[in-house]
Amino acid sequence: MKSLVLAEKPSVAKEIARVLGCKNKSKSYIEGPNYVVTWALGHLVELAEPEAYDKKYKTWALEDLPLLPQRMNIRVMRETSHQFKAIAALAKRNDIKDLVIATDAGREGELVARWIMELIHWKKPFFRLWISSQTDQAIRDGFSKLKPGSQYNNLYRSAVCRAEADWLIGLNMTRALTCKYNAQLAAGRVQTPTLAILMEREQEINGFQGKPYWQLQAQFAGFTASWRQQGSHDGRIWDKEQAEQQLAKVKDAKQAKVTALKTSEKQEPHPLAYDLTELQRDANKKLGFSAKMTSNVLQKLYEQHKLVTYPRTDSRYLTSDMAATLKGRMERIAVGPYREHAKQILRKPLVITKRIVDDSKVSDHHAIIPTDEPVQLNALSQDERKLYDLIVRRFLALFSGPYRYDETSVELTINNERFYAKGRVEKEKGWRDIYTVSRDQDEAEEELSLLPSLTQGEQVPLRGCQLKSGITTPPSRYTEASLLSVMEKHGLGTPATRADIIEKLLSTETIERRGHSLYPTGKGKQLIELVVDELKSPQLTAKWEQQLEDIARGRGDAKQFMGQIRQQAEQWVAQVKRENKEYKPHNLTGSRCPQCGEPLLEVKGKQGKRYVCSSRECEYKRMAEPIKINKRCPQCHKKMELHEGKAGKYAQCRPCNVIEKLEDKGKASVNRKEAAQLLKQYSKDNSGLGNSLAEKLKAALQQNEQ
Repeated sequence: MKSLVLAEKPSVAKEIARVLGCKNKSKSYIEGPNYVVTWALGHLVELAEPEAYDKKYKTWALEDLPLLPQRMNIRVMRETSHQFKAIAALAKRNDIKDLVIATDAGREGELVARWIMELIHWKKPFFRLWISSQTDQAIRDGFSKLKPGSQYNNLYRSAVCRAEADWLIGLNMTRALTCKYNAQLAAGRVQTPTLAILMEREQEINGFQGKPYWQLQAQFAGFTASWRQQGSHDGRIWDKEQAEQQLAKVKDAKQAKVTALKTSEKQEPHPLAYDLTELQRDANKKLGFSAKMTSNVLQKLYEQHKLVTYPRTDSRYLTSDMAATLKGRMERIAVGPYREHAKQILRKPLVITKRIVDDSKVSDHHAIIPTDEPVQLNALSQDERKLYDLIVRRFLALFSGPYRYDETSVELTINNERFYAKGRVEKEKGWRDIYTVSRDQDEAEEELSLLPSLTQGEQVPLRGCQLKSGITTPPSRYTEASLLSVMEKHGLGTPATRADIIEKLLSTETIERRGHSLYPTGKGKQLIELVVDELKSPQLTAKWEQQLEDIARGRGDAKQFMGQIRQQAEQWVAQVKRENKEYKPHNLTGSRCPQCGEPLLEVKGKQGKRYVCSSRECEYKRMAEPIKINKRCPQCHKKMELHEGKAGKYAQCRPCNVIEKLEDKGKASVNRKEAAQLLKQYSKDNSGLGNSLAEKLKAALQQNEQ
């Protein structure tokens, strides 16, 4: 008897199969003496579309809302149904005794497997593989310690609640807003409050009025001191006349008296290990990576190269059972630019503190650290190398000493006015030495100036005093790094979903990137004005996220949670129906649709700008700038433009006004690759049929090439 192993991706399945000794490869699985390893292709099963409940929902209509099925249906995704059928067939085999869920060890991974199991009607025992890295040893250890599948029932319930809540809120609100205002307006349980945070910052910036201020500074040999009314005062004077009066009190002075002098030793402990959100923040600030790009690159380091542990974690600590493995990991990363630092750390026993290992602060997965897999830096792409560098240096920093320095504070008196200065003398670089060669110039902390040797009571020559003017600045716009921090603070989404939320806002054109900053678009601004107030609230979404977490931990009630979601969706749809607000498209053009006469909208797409009709009933659209295709004009031999009309797609050369109709890909046509394969196959056949078919295929290929 054999175990059926279900992985989430083919690449992971192949690695698991190799470790388990499975060598008989099939199109949809790999079989061995004791295991049959198969895979999903991400999600094979999803929540059913609205029309599955009633055909009328295929058309969007405000009067048909809210859509609140009492029981949510799931369906096999059409594009990957072949793999689902293969898994269903394997499940029916008489020699399969149980199932091992080997999808990603998290909420989404659990949902992928359980929905498949539900539709194939799995009744046999099942177990859970729960590992935090993809190394051979981790896989072997995981299979030797498989856990009962029922142990993760609460995680599955939480995943179902999350999926159904997003469907009910997102679908009902998106359809309600789109139908009410005749515009493509997407709203969601997490994306809308995230957009509201960006919009709130934009309003702060637009409403900000700079306020002038002055600072009084005294120049000494080798350092500058600033006037403050008292020790806690920030030194800014908001009235120019008052500032000039303060300057008049000290401008003729020739010396200052040291009235207070204090030197104290300070230290900064090493930073904590990375969780996903902190790594995304650092990668955005230091490398310019988007949150989504960081997730994608990190997944390759985890799955393909096996160099880092499980990425989608919210913990910055390690577990006590890992302590014995840390030395081996340190030895593995002692290569290239990390060799000297790693060897220096390994000269002594590793110092493992509560800032590194703390079981109480780890939930499903520990922090992201390197694995004990052999490292080949030249096998990594440039982006993979950069991200791996951040992870390795953070790991090295964990076992390095604190950064130590002496900080001297001095108070000087000039004509009874107090001035203050600080200086720093570095004693031990500690963990900061790890970052000496990699810290960006703008990320390096501004070092305090060195103070000369001073003694309390001495008179210090004064070189002069001056006023320095400034003006207050508005808060800066969010970057992905700072937005991730705010989302984390407000409990919006999870480490695994925040990058996708940001990408969703970008793809729906409610926000846009300009350099490193994120700006709400005109569409985003109006959406926030039109959407119901409660859906904009980060507090409500954070409450829902906590309830989902409680369900996963066995402390929450899934039925009660979904009851709240349905009630909320119903109330919000009713509120949208009652509204009398107006939507004014920000991207309206001066052109009219040639088919229905309605105004055209300018929309950005992957292939460039295009014009679409503002009427949802009309399907007219065209590219603002025609796409060049690899078809040459028969007269001037330049690339022709792609156009689409009522008769279908056609190629046009504007200078020559040559037009050629293009083949409709929906009709049967000769596929060049398939024809070449058939030609090769039948050319070997000596029968008359084979030779005749070969001649026809040759002719078809020649026609395609013309």
